[in-house]
Amino acid sequence: MKKLESREDVELLVNSFYDKVVKDKEIGFFFNEVAKVDWDKHLPKMYAFWESVLFGQMSYKGNPMGAHFPINEIQAMEQKHFDRWLKLWTATVDEHFTGENADQAIYKAENIAKLMAFKMDLARRL
Repeated sequence: MKKLESREDVELLVNSFYDKVVKDKEIGFFFNEVAKVDWDKHLPKMYAFWESVLFGQMSYKGNPMGAHFPINEIQAMEQKHFDRWLKLWTATVDEHFTGENADQAIYKAENIAKLMAFKMDLARRL
């Protein structure tokens, strides 16, 4: 097990995570069918996002919450979906990395999942 400490590590983590996600029966459809993700565009954004979250690089430019609202309007993104996302993320981190940044990757993902689930639920109620 190695420490999570570079952009290359982030790319490995993100790629490994999305390899699981696209095959997942519980949330894969959001990416494959609802959002119809263009992976050539999405993956570099996710590398930049997690590099910014974990290392403070400020390489990410975007609005993650705003990107999810239109998907939530097509198909409800519910707590169970964010729980599954978090389970896959945590498993992926644990498979590849150890140390403080790996712990932070899980902790920050937990907070992201909670916030996203809350805001998507709120948006459906309004």
